[in-house]
Amino acid sequence: MLRVAVLLSGRGSNLQALIDACGAPDFPAEIIHVISNNPDAVGLLRAQDAGIGTSVLNHREYETREAFDTEVTRVLEDANAELVCLAGFMRILTEGFVSHWTDRLLNIHPSLLPSFKGLDAQQQALDAGVKLAGCSVHFVRPGVDEGPIIAQAAVPVLDDDDAKALSARILALEHRLYPRVVRLIAEGRVTVVDERVTISDSQAPTGALSNPSRD
Repeated sequence: MLRVAVLLSGRGSNLQALIDACGAPDFPAEIIHVISNNPDAVGLLRAQDAGIGTSVLNHREYETREAFDTEVTRVLEDANAELVCLAGFMRILTEGFVSHWTDRLLNIHPSLLPSFKGLDAQQQALDAGVKLAGCSVHFVRPGVDEGPIIAQAAVPVLDDDDAKALSARILALEHRLYPRVVRLIAEGRVTVVDERVTISDSQAPTGALSNPSRD
């Protein structure tokens, strides 16, 4: 069983998706610890309800980002974490932390990277007028929302979409995509070569999603 830790700052809906996936008897990973920088994060309650150990590390109590990240690493290593999943963790991690966890640190972002990095990605997509939007799971690198992309999922952007409606549809994809990627990693099927990901025994879909779908 792959030992997974989750870092979050808010409601933890992606954490819940991972918890639900790990509840399946054939799922090859388990969540062993959850860390939040926000003592009021709802995600902490989700973890506690599932019997998962939690830690609150309030970033405001640390003099530097480096000191905070060092403590996060200490907690993760004490828990024997093998993979770390960011799930709405609203902190920019230091290069030292990211380097320490290279290819063991995942993020999920609500855009089809490399487009629309940073905050308000869904509104960025709407402002750009794209016809397809979605989410990406990637290995984390020092730049914001940068790193080898493991998997992506897309939805059409509708003419009457606002950021709230588009975000909800993308979030539903996130809840399916993140557990799928964790399974692939736990099964040893994900490899990074020259900053590109290959997945063994996988097949791309034969069809294409287009918007509009017809003339």
